[in-house]
Amino acid sequence: MTNAYQPTERRPIPAREKRWSKAAAHWLAARGVSPNAISIASMVACILAGVALAMTARVDGEAARRGLWLAAAVLVPLRLIGNMLDGMVALETARASPLGELYNEIPDRISDAATLIGLGYAAAGSPALGYVATCLAVFTAYVRAQGKAAGARHEFCGPMAKPHRMFLVAAVALFMAIAPASWHHLGRGPGAWGIPALALLVISAGCVVTSVRRLSRIAHTLRAGGAA
Repeated sequence: MTNAYQPTERRPIPAREKRWSKAAAHWLAARGVSPNAISIASMVACILAGVALAMTARVDGEAARRGLWLAAAVLVPLRLIGNMLDGMVALETARASPLGELYNEIPDRISDAATLIGLGYAAAGSPALGYVATCLAVFTAYVRAQGKAAGARHEFCGPMAKPHRMFLVAAVALFMAIAPASWHHLGRGPGAWGIPALALLVISAGCVVTSVRRLSRIAHTLRAGGAA
């Protein structure tokens, strides 16, 4: 029996058209892996990334710390890959459903919190900025969801949408894993900003701009009569 449900607008991801992503989605679908399981797995990857990030401030030894940064740099992109593949598998197996959209959204918010709070507690991070960035990241998703509920399209614009946030976190983790320790702060002394803290500041500011842009686009669409 064909599933007649069609998901709402999907986030534009150019990698969906790549040969490797189509092959991966086909491989997973052929083995009966459910889209919801992929969504949960991507969330678990981000929770582990958040733990690894936070542990960088608590372990002894430079090698162990760099290993944790590297683990986070690998785990964070797995979230984005999972977020892409769950929808592709759902469409390929005709298993797209309203429940699947719930599995897609809720793990995303948990993933944001785990990753950004983890970065806040990381070495050279800022716990306060981690919580602020998390709240603002969740707010960008809330604006998108409310816009859709009001009759507009899903707005995925940036400059600090989910892929942009995760790319920046992964890039910072990789930088911290390979760069000399003297590069982990901007300047010297107790007041020097750590690179992770600076990244959280950029994410927070970017999320504010993103929310404003999305609200503006949603308002324009609603004034024009709703989504096409």
